[in-house]
Amino acid sequence: MSKTIKDLTAGTAGGIAQVLVGQPFDIVKVRMQTSAQGTYSGMLHCAGGILKNEGPLAFYKGTLTPLMGIGLCVSIQFGALEYTKRFFARQNIAQGAGGEGGKTLTGSQLFSAGVAAGVANGFVSGPVEHIRIRLQTQSNVNPTWNGPWDAITKIYSAHGVKGLYKGQAVTFLREATGYGVYFLAYEKLVQREIARKGIRRDEINPAYAVLYGAAAGYALWAVIYPIDMIKSRMQTDGFTPATGQKYKSTLDCVRTVWRTEGLPAFTRGLTPTLIRSPFANGATFLGFEMAARVLDRM
Repeated sequence: MSKTIKDLTAGTAGGIAQVLVGQPFDIVKVRMQTSAQGTYSGMLHCAGGILKNEGPLAFYKGTLTPLMGIGLCVSIQFGALEYTKRFFARQNIAQGAGGEGGKTLTGSQLFSAGVAAGVANGFVSGPVEHIRIRLQTQSNVNPTWNGPWDAITKIYSAHGVKGLYKGQAVTFLREATGYGVYFLAYEKLVQREIARKGIRRDEINPAYAVLYGAAAGYALWAVIYPIDMIKSRMQTDGFTPATGQKYKSTLDCVRTVWRTEGLPAFTRGLTPTLIRSPFANGATFLGFEMAARVLDRM
């Protein structure tokens, strides 16, 4: 099995773990991000309303799309990340830097590898998250779409590929910025553990993969949350003025939200995100690292 196939497979395992752990928190975040000001008094009010009005299974509404799509997205993330890390390692070897095998990358190299991972991921995560958010925010009474495939076909039929990629510009900004910071934070913590104990990467205690993943997740959301809120607004907005379009562009969305709702709107829904982050991101890196160790023995 080639190294790239192993990276993609291990990334898929990490992505599936992320979705199963994080989906209930994510639907609360999206509902709070996209609701009118004053709809919910807080995270518990939102979660309680979902449970009371839609039942416990509503917390996994739209899960099929991210389960398949986010699995693919995280697979692409780690595939692109590890490929770029190997590229920089070869550069380091040629320059006599980076220690054994050139694998000790600099901060700028790790950030660049994370940006590459985010951009590669963005081509898939944009439409995947668009469909997921549409399903998460639709009403149970007379729903517009009867599942992911129905949403994809109807949106494509009415608006083409552009409709599926609605909000893509802000998605690329979120992915590139966020994953640059995300993987920089995680890999630097891993480097520190390897140097401090003089061990190999596959000898790191799995608990540290969870801990470092949680820390990287907080670094990610600290940087991208306002961007993510704008992305959610763009991906739940109407496609045309006739279908309730509020925002002409990403910049128009930023200006409108700032003018009408103020600064607090850019952090609405942050609490469930911060609660979700250590569990979902810890599970992601644990899934990746454990799957990678198993695959490396094959």
